[in-house]
Amino acid sequence: MSTFHAVTWIDHSEAHVVMFDREHVQAQRVKSRSHHKHQGKADDNSAFFADIAAALAGTHEVLLAGPGLARIQFREWCSQHQAAVAGVIVDSVVADHPSDAQLVALAREYFKKFDSMAADPSLA
Repeated sequence: MSTFHAVTWIDHSEAHVVMFDREHVQAQRVKSRSHHKHQGKADDNSAFFADIAAALAGTHEVLLAGPGLARIQFREWCSQHQAAVAGVIVDSVVADHPSDAQLVALAREYFKKFDSMAADPSLA
């Protein structure tokens, strides 16, 4: 796919990276390498966040979702360590534990509004 929208659901133990366009959906899970489920610092998650950033390489717009601080910490980490990924994160929303299909539905609805402002028909 040449143009990816992505939605990434993240907590401190795993991330669901779902990239999609009008016709395709590609999902990937990234597991934390840490044995601690609730770390307090983004630095503790550097390897995990780097793996997520690598999975998002080449995306044009990313919506972050998740139940707690991990999505905020990931965004801050990207600002310091992965400027290219930080530049394509468009928003961060609270979402408990949706399925990948529910994530895509949430993101399609979000990006439909976002894309209409940019006159991008890719999700029509």
